[in-house]
Amino acid sequence: MRLSLSRRRALLGVLTALIMTAVLGAVLLPLRSHLDAATTALVLVIPVVGGVSIGGFGAGLAGATLCFLAYDFFFLRPYYTFDVARGSDWVAVAVYAAVAVIVARVVAAANSARSESQRRASEVRRLFDVSELLVRDLPGPLLLETIVKSVRSEFGLEGVSLLLPVDGRLQLVASAGEPLASEEVDHLAAGGAPPVSLAPSRPPRPGLPKASHPGYQVVALAATGRAVGLLAVRGARAGREDQELLRAFANHLALALERATLREEALRARLLGEVDRVRRSLVGAVSHDLRTPLVTIKLSASTLLESGSSLGPGEVKELAELVDTQADRLDRLVCNLLDTTRIQSGTLQLRPQPCAVLDLVEEALAVLGRSSESREVSWQVPAELPLVDVDPLLVRQALANLLDNAFRYSPPGQPVKVEARSRPGHKVELSVTDQGPGVPEEERTHIFEMFERGEAGGRGGLGLAIAQAFLEAHGERIWLGQAEGGGAQFVLTLPCVPGS
Repeated sequence: MRLSLSRRRALLGVLTALIMTAVLGAVLLPLRSHLDAATTALVLVIPVVGGVSIGGFGAGLAGATLCFLAYDFFFLRPYYTFDVARGSDWVAVAVYAAVAVIVARVVAAANSARSESQRRASEVRRLFDVSELLVRDLPGPLLLETIVKSVRSEFGLEGVSLLLPVDGRLQLVASAGEPLASEEVDHLAAGGAPPVSLAPSRPPRPGLPKASHPGYQVVALAATGRAVGLLAVRGARAGREDQELLRAFANHLALALERATLREEALRARLLGEVDRVRRSLVGAVSHDLRTPLVTIKLSASTLLESGSSLGPGEVKELAELVDTQADRLDRLVCNLLDTTRIQSGTLQLRPQPCAVLDLVEEALAVLGRSSESREVSWQVPAELPLVDVDPLLVRQALANLLDNAFRYSPPGQPVKVEARSRPGHKVELSVTDQGPGVPEEERTHIFEMFERGEAGGRGGLGLAIAQAFLEAHGERIWLGQAEGGGAQFVLTLPCVPGS
């Protein structure tokens, strides 16, 4: 194809030189008696330049020959013969021939240099396009599709297929254009006899070997001394430049594939590290939350067993109620763990319905059971508050977690304040305030983080994190407010029923 195109360009160059010679000769012929030999020779250099510019040095040389003959035949005495009568005309003929050949050579060299520069620029641009794969953070399947499509478009190939090792054996993972047939894939995967080995000890040599199967050629992809895969191409040009560029593409693609593999391995390692961190944090948080109720239950049960009949009915009842209260607390811990699983697995679903804020608070206190019966709650919930549009189960559990947190940190005999008020934007703002020691400044920024606790068993853990997650699922928020006279105040918003 290239040879045919080169011949057509050469013929076009010769034809251009012939036409330009004829036209210029027709223009100069009536004026030859007024022109000297040097002027005519300079004008007849133009066809040489035109021919060599289009058809190369061969066409320029042919044009120089045509112009030389026309110059001698039409413009040197005696006219219409190839004889040269005067000695000065011989000098003009010789000079013209030398200048024409030199001009043809110089213009041909300039054209060749320009073509080479354009080809190199095109190669650099094509390499740059593929090099972008090294810096673009593409997911695995999209990267594979991008590779085969880029190679096919840049080289004008009939088809490109990419084979990568899967479970120790090459498999077709992406293709563009005409794909490999199943028997061709099997031929490459089997290596003709045994399976293709991709072990580091026997990496394939990068390069473009001769076609190992009719209809396609194979480019081995290797990076950092190990095999990455194979690239099978159809319709590859046989030119040395194209094969060298394809090998350069193969090196870039191998690096892109290795980078994607390393990124996946790093992501997997980071994920495993995060899972391990969450597991350790979960064990620490659950151990802390389990310790107090278990110790209380253990002491109460041991007292009942060891004291026997020496305990009065009131003491036995008190110990039994204590066991019952701590068992409820353990039950709430299990519920929080289940809620944590729902949040992390993404299966949390909202079922909103109109609810009264006062009913939600009372239900939250009922969830706490005996642990709330001995504690005083100060209510400031106006009866005229609008209904809120929330999932009652989730909000009730969030409020129960906030109230349980407040009961644990409020001194005995000090009430926990529950306040609600309307806010602009169809919101109800609800706050739970205790009279405890408050929240240290260093803990305020991460008090709602899962599994986080301050020193010496500070606030945080599962309860507050779950409350935040449930409220954020409604598109609302919870934050740490400013309590008057010390203590901690947790404030949250709830959406009102539209039109209420």
